[in-house]
Amino acid sequence: MNTSTEYQYRIFNIKTVIEVTALSRSTIYELIKSTSPYYDASFPKPIHLTETRIGWVSQEIYDWVESKIALREAK
Repeated sequence: MNTSTEYQYRIFNIKTVIEVTALSRSTIYELIKSTSPYYDASFPKPIHLTETRIGWVSQEIYDWVESKIALREAK
């Protein structure tokens, strides 16, 4: 990893994604489940850290929240 990058990626666990987005755990899993009626292709996909752990790239979560703010401003 290049230590001279401007910022380092952080990996958020589900609890942090819940805090940042103000969505419930079940809503988040519905947003990423492609067969769900609530599926949102714009919601960041989790990354598999191990066989049993997933996480989300922090910047992708922040970008998604910012896109929701931009949609509000556009109305």
